[in-house]
Amino acid sequence: MKKLASILLILVFLASLVTTAGASENGTPSAAAPLSGEGRGKEVTIKVMSYNIRHGVGMDQVLDLDRIANEIRASGADIIGLQEVDRHYSARSNFEDQAKKLAESLGMHYIYGANLDRDPLEPGGKRRQYGTAVLSRYPIIHSENHLLSSFGQEQRGLLEATINVKGNHIQFYSTHLGLTTEQRLAQIDEILAITSQYDRTTIITGDFNALPVSEEIRLMKTLFKDGFEDQGDAFTFPADKPRSRIDYIFVSENVELTHPEVLSTLASDHLPIIGEITLKREAPYNNGR
Repeated sequence: MKKLASILLILVFLASLVTTAGASENGTPSAAAPLSGEGRGKEVTIKVMSYNIRHGVGMDQVLDLDRIANEIRASGADIIGLQEVDRHYSARSNFEDQAKKLAESLGMHYIYGANLDRDPLEPGGKRRQYGTAVLSRYPIIHSENHLLSSFGQEQRGLLEATINVKGNHIQFYSTHLGLTTEQRLAQIDEILAITSQYDRTTIITGDFNALPVSEEIRLMKTLFKDGFEDQGDAFTFPADKPRSRIDYIFVSENVELTHPEVLSTLASDHLPIIGEITLKREAPYNNGR
């Protein structure tokens, strides 16, 4: 009987090894377990957007954040860089956390970067903030808001997100630059230093307050491609009679922005811009460190 019991215990142990092989402790595939066909040789196409939402106030001067959410929803955008976003800022936006409200409405992940961070109006109240945000259908696994040199004027920043798009780790940024050439050149120098540290697909969205022929945009193009460069005027401001292109989507050299489009809407004083990027996966988790 003892011998039979020993044999049974050995068989149970071997069966458990077969059952658990190929999985790590947290349920993700281990190095010994080959991934399914989805993990190798597949391409993932995402839609990306840049949108200065003017804290939800449209050209009719009406605050309506739902209009912004509807524009984003209708566009099919997967990852969105937003500018001029309020968080408990003032009565102009009903003291709402706008990034959170948009994310909940759209069923997305989000991060927020406060460039203005002011004391509450009353003791114990929430801090009043104004800045940028990133919304994403895909998990955001790291984020950081980098404050940029602003020369005593309105504080500007670069909001950074590392996003896991089905195994592709990409760098996505939202920014809103200053109103003078001196500010913008210094800020772009800092942006290039921050973004060039990663060896992976990079997307930079934002209101740059600069025209395509400017020195500032030429400086950006020393490291990144202007996704709308071949789209003619592609004017984005003002929304009712657009005559200036100051909103951009820049991408790293390893990808292309295809199907670029300026969307027509009066939900803000800027027009949103959108395009598609195809991420090529030669191996799982291959494009980042």
